[in-house]
Amino acid sequence: MTTTVSSVPNSVGAAGLASGTDIRSERLRALPPFLFDEIDRQKRERIAAGADVINLGVGDPDQPTPGFIVEAMDRAMRELVNQQYPAVGGGLKSFRESAANFMLRRFGVKVDPYRHIVCCIGSKDGIAHLPWAVTDPGDIVLCPDPAYPVYEIGAVLAHCRVHKLTVSAQSGWKPHFEQIPAEVARAARLMWLNYPSNPTAADADADFYARAIDWTLGTWRERPEGSRGCFLASDVAYSELYFDPANRPLSVWQAPNAEINSTPAIEFHSLSKTFNMTGWRIGFAVGHPSIISALASVKANVDSGVFNAIQAAGAVALDRFEDPEVERMRALYKARRDVIVPGLRSVGCEIEHEAGPNAGFFVWARTPLETSTGRPADSMTFAARLLREADTVVVPGAGFSPRGRDYIRIALTVDVERMKETVRRLARLKH
Repeated sequence: MTTTVSSVPNSVGAAGLASGTDIRSERLRALPPFLFDEIDRQKRERIAAGADVINLGVGDPDQPTPGFIVEAMDRAMRELVNQQYPAVGGGLKSFRESAANFMLRRFGVKVDPYRHIVCCIGSKDGIAHLPWAVTDPGDIVLCPDPAYPVYEIGAVLAHCRVHKLTVSAQSGWKPHFEQIPAEVARAARLMWLNYPSNPTAADADADFYARAIDWTLGTWRERPEGSRGCFLASDVAYSELYFDPANRPLSVWQAPNAEINSTPAIEFHSLSKTFNMTGWRIGFAVGHPSIISALASVKANVDSGVFNAIQAAGAVALDRFEDPEVERMRALYKARRDVIVPGLRSVGCEIEHEAGPNAGFFVWARTPLETSTGRPADSMTFAARLLREADTVVVPGAGFSPRGRDYIRIALTVDVERMKETVRRLARLKH
């Protein structure tokens, strides 16, 4: 077969594809814009000028993976079977069994490791691929606003429509299901929840999850027989980063009306933050067998799964989720929270709950009031001021949503002494 010049796109001339040509697909161009470019540029400039910049923006643990996990990985990667293609069909047997055991020991939820669990390349992988598994182009995906951006990104890449569920401090950063318009509910195929939340650090109780399930089941009853209702998807990536053992985050499967074989729901878990394994890329989803099977089918077609040795090490991590090393990490994050929360309040930031967030990896703080307007400072402007005057990087809430324009997100990712230094620098803002 001969390829003629006429088959080459017009944008490619005799010299080839011009530099700077936008060749992105419509789905990529439809993604929400990245809003942190200017802050990143200013950060690089400050570092280049020799400034000692404290980065409270990055959501990446600063501590190493516990030694017992690294040692398990070292042993597993030396086995020939683990140097070949990863296990197919949802993950390594040992990993899925450990995940099921974790669900039972941690949440009191009994699941079948083969019917109810699928291993993911980190929870982000499963979250992004879930719309491919259970939606069709044009379906509506419900996302909290503000929220972790991948919920919306996965929906857009699957050619779904996104409907934002307004959350605010007044609602406890939770959606009001009864306020979802009837026409939206009829077209909704997937609804995302995330508690403890990124970025708002809000948590949820069993009653909230029960109401979410009731609403979800209602969408199935109200549609014509044979058509699908809405699936509920819960992201609990920070379930083990809690500061009060008496108030540990819950699983959606602990709701009194949840039943693993009949409730149209799925929940995503991550080993990234709990075990300082962000770079390892491993997590799992647990849910209704049909949803798990659909997600596993997508993954079987687009990736080869998680390296078996990482799954073997992940199984050891889940088996030892109560290890003193994990408890030490929780204590470390709590100590950091207890330093930064009063420091932020000292410059006029508002933070919910007396001690700050009950769980999670972040502090969500309302910006100080501006004397000229009496309103909270714009988060982009305030973040730029923090970098300029205190050499401290935070994430502006406006980067998540216009509804976050009065907030900043602070990650608990520097040690206590650096947190104390941050507080000393914040004092500069009062002068």
